[in-house]
Amino acid sequence: MRIVLPTPKPDISISPIPNGLCITPPFSSTSILCVHIISVGIMLSRDLFLIDPDVVFLNNGSFGACPRSVFEEYQRWQLELERQPVEFLGRRIMGLLKDAREKVGPFLNLTADDFVFVMNTTEAMNVVARWLMLNHLKAGDEILTTDHEYGAMNNMWRFACQYTGAVYKAVPVTLPVTTPENFIEDIWSQVTPRTKILFLSHITSASGLVFPIQELCQRARTAGIITVIDGAHVPGQLSPLDVPAVGADFYAGNFHKWVCSPKGSAFLYVHPNYQAAIEPIIISHGWPNGWPGSEDGIFAARHQGQGTGDFAAYLSVPAAIEFQKSHDWDSLRADCYQLRSMAYEQMQAWTELPGLSPNTDTWLAQMVTAPLPPCDVNEVKTRLYDEYKIEMPVYDFQGQPYLRFSFQAYNTEDDLNKTIYALRHIFAR
Repeated sequence: MRIVLPTPKPDISISPIPNGLCITPPFSSTSILCVHIISVGIMLSRDLFLIDPDVVFLNNGSFGACPRSVFEEYQRWQLELERQPVEFLGRRIMGLLKDAREKVGPFLNLTADDFVFVMNTTEAMNVVARWLMLNHLKAGDEILTTDHEYGAMNNMWRFACQYTGAVYKAVPVTLPVTTPENFIEDIWSQVTPRTKILFLSHITSASGLVFPIQELCQRARTAGIITVIDGAHVPGQLSPLDVPAVGADFYAGNFHKWVCSPKGSAFLYVHPNYQAAIEPIIISHGWPNGWPGSEDGIFAARHQGQGTGDFAAYLSVPAAIEFQKSHDWDSLRADCYQLRSMAYEQMQAWTELPGLSPNTDTWLAQMVTAPLPPCDVNEVKTRLYDEYKIEMPVYDFQGQPYLRFSFQAYNTEDDLNKTIYALRHIFAR
């Protein structure tokens, strides 16, 4: 068993206890923090990543961290473009992008013609929402969703509703969630004859919950309801990700979060039923019949052929996937799940506040959102970083302060222990 102790300050006393350690912080002679040690496998060396070694980085869910070797591949593609830009962009790029999609496809159980690279999930969802806005939605139609969706996505659908007269209907999620069956019935009970689109996160940003979307997608297809799934946090965090098995009409996810690829790399999947119809937001050389000389299908050719740009992040995704394969990522991911479980338990033991879900892999993956006692969230977030060099989101969600842990392969028990200690110190003052 590997035991990593928090780095002690001169005025902190540390004493062993069975299955753990006790820290007596300097702010109180009676306030004692007990951190239980659970065996977690050897995590990946921080030296393999470019992230600042002096920062306890627990916000992989926002932007992620790129390994040095993958970033070098990213820069190699940028240099190759600059050496001969006409050849690269004029003659090679569509073939290079298709080759990259062919390498990435098995990771998603997709063919190269079923998805395209995009900068991020927000871009992908906007492609879908704009097309639906112009071609499917009308006044009185309903877009069914939950009150846990990402803020940018809420804005996107409200824009579509403002344009069409449709209604964005957010179902309150009963907290704490209990069983997938109860969640599914709560959502489906709000379906009406006016429901035209079902929009859900696969893993939510604010609450960090894994939603049971497959059954809902199946029901929606039977009912003739279009399904749009925001999978921004899913690739690399849930494995395997079998996109067709999800059953969505439209699905998007990021590679630059949990797959460790360079920033600005994501994908949009479109069900074959819609591939010939959906239009890109940017009309360029690929419209209407595909990039000249391209061997891509019509969907990929229309959406991937956007003219001049830096495609290096897209072309580096295969290297990121290979990096994870070569470092036994399934085992590292399992360790991250265990760190998440430890964080859930330690936060609940300290705050005595109920979690948003059971502490199980059914509802949680590598992230956990934990409630905090009443506080100024901006002050807590600032102090965590300024005083302890801990980078993690602290925010208000539905009138309650929360913080979110995101554990990636470079995080350790030491990171968790330092964070719990820092929080107790901050709230003790």
